[in-house]
Amino acid sequence: MISAKELASLLELFKDDDKPLEAVSASFHKAFARSEHFRLACAMCAMLVDGLLAAPAHRLIAYFLLRDMYSAEPLAAQPFLPFLVEQLGRERDGSNAQVEHNLLCLLLAEPPHKDVPKRSALEIRASLAAGEPLPAPNLRAVQVAFAERDQHIPALRRKGIHATVRAPAAEGEGDAETLADAARDSKLDALSARELSCSSFEPAFARPPPPLLGAGEDEVLWLSPCAEGTMLLWDHSMCTDNVKSSEVRELMSKAFKGPLVPQQQQQVLSELESDAKLVYHCGLTPKRLPDLVENNPVIAIEVLLKLMSSSQITDYFSVLVNMDISLHSMEVVNRLTTAVDLPTEFVHLYISNCISSCESIKDKYMQNRLVRLPGGFPPV
Repeated sequence: MISAKELASLLELFKDDDKPLEAVSASFHKAFARSEHFRLACAMCAMLVDGLLAAPAHRLIAYFLLRDMYSAEPLAAQPFLPFLVEQLGRERDGSNAQVEHNLLCLLLAEPPHKDVPKRSALEIRASLAAGEPLPAPNLRAVQVAFAERDQHIPALRRKGIHATVRAPAAEGEGDAETLADAARDSKLDALSARELSCSSFEPAFARPPPPLLGAGEDEVLWLSPCAEGTMLLWDHSMCTDNVKSSEVRELMSKAFKGPLVPQQQQQVLSELESDAKLVYHCGLTPKRLPDLVENNPVIAIEVLLKLMSSSQITDYFSVLVNMDISLHSMEVVNRLTTAVDLPTEFVHLYISNCISSCESIKDKYMQNRLVRLPGGFPPV
């Protein structure tokens, strides 16, 4: 919070207990920049709560500085006003209890007592100790102002136990007051070597983690393997150039434009046979099927057989039915009907189209050839 050097300078100010409080406040503002006031005020609060200020006059100076430091600000903007209100309501014992109570009453009065800044801490202690306890001022305005501010702060955050625990007074010779003063002096000397802290232990609020929702049928389940020896398996073939796939795509692009030589045709068929998934990456689409059927019917037959389990096979059948009837297209359909069970409606529609095409052909030789092929279709 503050360094040992800052703490030493602050304690040096407290020794001016024979000077007017306004003079002590002026020395405080001269010694410390405004940006440092909040940290120093937090340190004074910690020393007041932990009993680290031995002399009663020093405690009075600390109370006055806490009130005077932000007195020009509105009530809700004075950060240490709730601390002073809390100290006023705290039960005290000892010879300085009445003095502190009366001083806090004068400081928290609206407006604050005008004679307090003009008198020294020793004079105030002497005068307030001789008089009667003063009635507590009306703090309704202060409480309302800070209630509006604190409503945005969680209740548990405002309830904390101070982190500093007082050590019991050491047993030995001497009266209780002397031992208490010696204990405070020793704690303050030890404190000079490190920073003060206003941290507190907040009450723990149990928040059990909510159970995980079960994954739905349409959701992806996140797997978190925790068994020992679990290791990732990498597919080193990913993102690598497949030479065979490139060659097949190149040959297929030629097959759409014209017949392949037997050696090229055999290479395509061998690659399709060795890799069942290659048919999905060879560049064939339903739109390009008629070109493949007319130029390379053998490859078309093999490709269609590989695509029988595909969800796009219906699109290929539709193109095959509606394309122009030729010897090659009829040969492809004939081979398909003998190899697999084709949908009945597809076969009926294709035969119907064949009959219509044959009736429109005037060349008797070609007509006879086209008629023989549908006649060889297996019965459906």
